[in-house]
Amino acid sequence: MHESLVDVAGKKIFVAETGDGPAVLLLHGGGPGASGVSNYSRNIAELAKEYRVIVPDLPGYGRSTKGVDRSDPFGYLADHIRGLLDRLGLDRAHLVGNSYGGACALRLALDTPDRVDRMVLMGPGGIGTTRALPTPGLNSLLDYYTGDGPSRPKLERFIRTYLVFNAAEVPASVIDSRYQDSIDPEVVANPPLTRPTSVRTVWRTDFTRDRRLARLPVPTLVLWGAADKVNRPSGGRLLADRMPNCDLYLAANTGHWVQWERAGLFNSLCADFLAGRR
Repeated sequence: MHESLVDVAGKKIFVAETGDGPAVLLLHGGGPGASGVSNYSRNIAELAKEYRVIVPDLPGYGRSTKGVDRSDPFGYLADHIRGLLDRLGLDRAHLVGNSYGGACALRLALDTPDRVDRMVLMGPGGIGTTRALPTPGLNSLLDYYTGDGPSRPKLERFIRTYLVFNAAEVPASVIDSRYQDSIDPEVVANPPLTRPTSVRTVWRTDFTRDRRLARLPVPTLVLWGAADKVNRPSGGRLLADRMPNCDLYLAANTGHWVQWERAGLFNSLCADFLAGRR
């Protein structure tokens, strides 16, 4: 893969690229220690057989500049990914987003639908968040940097208990790597994913309150793990009921990390959907 740091509005965005064909951006989730290439380690090579795969580290994560606008986090992420498209000379691209990355993709599509060809969302954030209390999994994620601060046992509990359906499938090396990334001093000082601090922020981070959702023309595939303990699977139905061009696939025996837990299924569905084959 080709790696680079791209300047977007004065911030550095780390990008890994491989493959040829229509451009697909893979946007990772917001858990502690997350990054683009690590979150999509089981998908990049397969999708690169047919697409130009672009994998950024979202602002606040990995090798990208740290810090996120907490008053409008989804908008901040979307603005920078749109800026990345500009710097890469892309008028349009497919967007694939998991969790926090799914919220970024959806916000970008709502703000500028002309920039998005097709979209795949896996357990996206910001769906029905004002309609129910946070899940135990989301609380575990949001509490990682609070209290006694980050630790490997704390991260392992989040990953094995809440992130995936089958804890035994996650090797210790994945947890070790994510833990090291999660304790970057810049991240500890300014975590990119925190609890909303105002009613306005809470409201603007629930997409089901956004009237534009019912008019969004972008063909969208929503994939949701039936056993997701971070973002409720019922969010898939909320999106399918509101979006005019939304297909919904509920994956059995799967948690929040569909693209990793069910890589074969995800790779097939994603490649076919983006190509218009389903």
